[in-house]
Amino acid sequence: MGTLSERILGGSAGEYIDRRVDRAYVHDGTGVLTLEAWKCMGAKKIQDATHLHVLFDHIVPANNSTTATLQHELREFAISSFLHFSEIGGGICHQIMSEGIVLPGEVVVGADSHSCTPGAFGAFATGVGATDMAAIWLTGQTWFRVPESIGIHLSGAFTGAAEAKDLALTYVSRLGMDGATYKALEFIGEGTSILPMDDRLTLCNLAVETGAKAAMFYADDITVQYLKIAGHAIKPQDPEPCRYIQELDLDLSDIVPVIAVPPRVDTIKPVHDLVGLPLDQVFVGTCTNGRYADLARFARIVKGRKVAVRTIVVPASRTVLQEAIRTGILADIVEAGCTLGTPGCGPCLGAHMGVLGEGEVCLSTANRNFKNRMGVGGEIFLSSVATAAASALEGEITEPEVA
Repeated sequence: MGTLSERILGGSAGEYIDRRVDRAYVHDGTGVLTLEAWKCMGAKKIQDATHLHVLFDHIVPANNSTTATLQHELREFAISSFLHFSEIGGGICHQIMSEGIVLPGEVVVGADSHSCTPGAFGAFATGVGATDMAAIWLTGQTWFRVPESIGIHLSGAFTGAAEAKDLALTYVSRLGMDGATYKALEFIGEGTSILPMDDRLTLCNLAVETGAKAAMFYADDITVQYLKIAGHAIKPQDPEPCRYIQELDLDLSDIVPVIAVPPRVDTIKPVHDLVGLPLDQVFVGTCTNGRYADLARFARIVKGRKVAVRTIVVPASRTVLQEAIRTGILADIVEAGCTLGTPGCGPCLGAHMGVLGEGEVCLSTANRNFKNRMGVGGEIFLSSVATAAASALEGEITEPEVA
């Protein structure tokens, strides 16, 4: 009997354990640092590359010659070492790993803080630094202190214009930015059964904004059907009686559209309290809200109309982009006056493709609104896709209409 983290890691909360890593991944930024650390450890050759992934997503295409050179070296190493490699335009690492790669019960480690995202599949997924990742390349395993767990009980169903991002920002505000430090969040209760995988990924994605080590849903029938389409036959995970260090109850019917105001993710206000705030940019995408369902929802709202402010839309992966092209929603987005970016992280990290200027204000569907995150002197407000779409049409923060 134990929490899902304890069951997967094979130890009790507080215990230190060594575990083989089932999937490990880096992106173009952390991969460069991992490769350097791996070489410093005296390594010459990857012994087992079957579970290792290198996915270019952060600064793609390269923004200058230095970046291009570093990416070239990492690309050549990944290909020559037979690592699973995703070229520019393939998409965000967490999204790609969530497109039929990560499976329930696995230990998944990514060299990025939002590597908790694939925990939506019932995996223990977490982020590490480049040195720890280099050691995983070298040995195939790493150590963990088994985290204590917080149970987030979900009940009811969304009403009005609320969606999973509003729920995610709400639970972050309840726990605080350090309220779950080195804890695992487990989403449980009858309310989980109605949430599609895209919503679960969004909820797990923001867990690190509370300081959490991991976040996860138990694999259920929705998980089974999602992975069946990807060619996997998996079994559901049944919750067992366990002890949570803390429990939080959230009724989905009580969730309203909210916005996280800069510079903290845990400081939220109802959208109606900020209505009329002028915007310079709207950004829809990232590992939080760049999936197909997000783009489809955005397209439904802006179809046949024109955005009133510069609006950047970036699909989370090539698969998402292809589906958006196939269904025609991409045309609706472009015809509404939006700018399309290469599948990847886009402006989220402030490296290129949408950096803010001094004093500019952006409404973003991303996961962080820290000071200078998207450009020195710019301010970032975080919202759902529906709020972002409604606001893009007006050029100012606007309440989304009920779908």
